Parts: sequence; C-alpha cells; structure tokens
Amino acid sequence: MFNVLIDTSVWLDLAADAKQTPLLDLLEGLLSDGRVTLLVPRIVIDEFHKNRGRVAKSSAKSLSAHFDQVKSAIRKADGDKRKKGRVLDYLSDLDHRIPILGGAAESVLTRIAAVLSASAIIEASDAVKLRAADRALHRNAPCHHENKNSMADAVLIETYFECVRTMGGAGQRFAFVTHNKHDFSIANGNQKLPHPDLAGSFSKIKSMYFINLAECLRRIDPMRVTYAMWEQEWDQEPRSLTEMLDAMDRLTTQVWYNRHKYLAWQVEKGKHKIVSREEWTKKKLNGQTHTVEEIWNGALKAAKKAERKLGEGNYGPWSDFEWGMINGKLSALRWALGEDWDELYT
Repeated sequence: MFNVLIDTSVWLDLAADAKQTPLLDLLEGLLSDGRVTLLVPRIVIDEFHKNRGRVAKSSAKSLSAHFDQVKSAIRKADGDKRKKGRVLDYLSDLDHRIPILGGAAESVLTRIAAVLSASAIIEASDAVKLRAADRALHRNAPCHHENKNSMADAVLIETYFECVRTMGGAGQRFAFVTHNKHDFSIANGNQKLPHPDLAGSFSKIKSMYFINLAECLRRIDPMRVTYAMWEQEWDQEPRSLTEMLDAMDRLTTQVWYNRHKYLAWQVEKGKHKIVSREEWTKKKLNGQTHTVEEIWNGALKAAKKAERKLGEGNYGPWSDFEWGMINGKLSALRWALGEDWDELYT
C-alpha cells in the first residue's frame, strides 16, 4: 500500500493546468482500486480552500479589457487590412476561450475537493508542532530562508514524518509530493532530491520524495501512467468563437430551410395560400394561413441560395429525429454564447 501526502501546491497546479487533468483521473482510479491512500493533513485542507477561489478566478479571468486595448491599437495602426482582420479575429477567439478554460479549472477544483473530503483528515499533534517549531528555531529546512515564515511547511513535513514512523509496517510505503522545490528540495543541485536537512528521513524504497506527481504515480503503476502521459499529449482545445459562429450560421440556415420546405408542402396541399398584397391588405389576412406573393417569391429564391450555400446532402430530406438534432445543436450553441435555451429564431 502506498500512503501519499500531496502538498497543496500540487493540488492547485492540477486545477490551474488543464494538461494535468489525466493525472487526477489516474489518482482517482488508484484510490478507487485501493492501491493508494492519501495522507491529508488539516493544513492541506485549509490551504486548499483558502486558495481555491484565487485559482478559479485566475483561471477564469477574461483578458477582454486588455484585448480591447490591443484591438483598438491595431485598428489605428497602418498596415494590411486583411492581416489586421486576421489578428483581430484571433484576439476575439482567445477572449472567448479563456472563460471556458476557467470553467474547466473550477470543475477540477470540485473534483479535488471531493477527493480530499473523502480522506481522513490528519490533525497536527503537539509533538509535530514542537518539532516544527524546533526547525523554525534552528533555521532548518523548510525554515532556512531569511525573512520568510515557513512554519506551515514545517508542520506539513513533520506530519508526514510522523505518519511514516507510526504507520510503517509490512508492505507500507510512503511518498511526499510537492511543487515547492524552493523550501523542500536541495538548494544547489538536483532539485528532485530533498534538502539535506530533510534527506535523512527519505529513502529510495520506504519513504520517497517527489517534485512531480506523475513520477510518484509511475512508481506505483507504470503502465497506467504511461497511458495517462499519452493522454496529456492530446490537448483538447475549446472551439474558437469563429468556429462556433460559423456552425451557428450553418444550423440557422438549415433550420430556416426546413421550415420553408414545410411551408412549401402546406402551399402544395392547399393548407396555406399565396395571395397578392392587395388581397392581403383588403381581407386583413395573417401569416399563419397566407403569404404575400412577392414575399413567397423572395423565399423561393432564398431557398435556392440556401441549397447552394449548404451544398447537396446538407439540407435533407432528413427524419424528424435528424431535424431535432439540428435544432438542438443550434439551441446549445446559442445558449453557450449567452442566449436562453430553445432560442430557435431564424
């Protein structure tokens, strides 16, 4: 059994960097399989919740104001209008993607909170606090920096060392994972190694030191980590604003065309009448049952234009289910861009 203490810095970086999400998937799998037990000191929980909002806000923060300034400067600058247009479109796409990525960070933070809450919380004992204070008093790592209060880090590492001492037994192995190399790693040399003040409590087998979660998990399950690393190479980018607007324009045309063909069928069956404008005005007719001839002729031309725009095979005939999918896609895209659900106007 591997007992792993993951520093708050690692948890927060998992949320801030979308490319690390496969590692969280892997860790959840190892926890579910009973191959890993998390050591979760109270201080990790407190620091995670203290910084969670900052990470979410930082990840979700839009650069719209900055982009507006840049776009304004580009518009005023001399140069090729076509190139300037491409740059402006690119900035608009970036501005659209950033909040989406921020939303993904919040989702990862929620998953991490669930993982932490499902683990037993380790309270710092009086002995741990005394040993941490002794480190601070003698300026031993992680309290070896001038003008920096590293008492929380001292409590964290001493909590880990106490777990190794009290929980050690046959088949029990331990790992400490941190991104805080400045405080825990060797100062001048290979930062994968712990600081000399801490090195005596680590080993290659029973109690291991890592500055990379992937390396820690690879020690536990090499095959799973290899697959997870492959997933990390595949980075799913959010759709650009331009792509979404193009898709929405195509879907709007398809929905309009479908409605037009249904109306044409009603006209053919005599359920809907085409009338002159004089008759429309004189009889005070309505669009539910009648259409003015000149408007209908314009609709017929628009239908031909839509067929050319969409291309053969992209405007039906389709089943009710297929048309339902098209309407659903249009509704979903409009919702993602800020409109209410079921907005299917054409």
